[in-house]
Amino acid sequence: MIKYFTDGSASPNPGPGGFAVIKNGAPHIIGGEPSGGQTTNIRMEGLAILAALNDAGGAECEITTDSEFWINVLTKWAAGWEKNGWTKKGGIKNLDIVQPLYETYRKSQAKLVWTRGHVGTELNELADEWANRARRQHTRAPQRVDKNVT
Repeated sequence: MIKYFTDGSASPNPGPGGFAVIKNGAPHIIGGEPSGGQTTNIRMEGLAILAALNDAGGAECEITTDSEFWINVLTKWAAGWEKNGWTKKGGIKNLDIVQPLYETYRKSQAKLVWTRGHVGTELNELADEWANRARRQHTRAPQRVDKNVT
């Protein structure tokens, strides 16, 4: 089974952002806000999970994230939003990410696992490090990490 750790970063929040996907213990994908504009931690976390799901291509995988929000979106809330025509009182923020992420998740064999962030979990810290690197590099479209880059 493929094992992913994902993380997102924006600093300040909102501000420039980046995300990272760690695959089987090694940096694998980095990316950022597709428009290149200001973004949020939440958006970057969602795009990281989407990048991991796309990378898995439907294969069985486990995605560990410190974003309890996105786990709730995918496992609790999105089904109701979809049933209601993608509406809810007050609106749905980040719908441009929610819809493709939910569709991709439903077609996947992914197990989502939550971990507390910034408590020394090695691969979560590695994902955070690479998400910050992607933010500082102003990365936009998801791209594979060159294994020679450190």
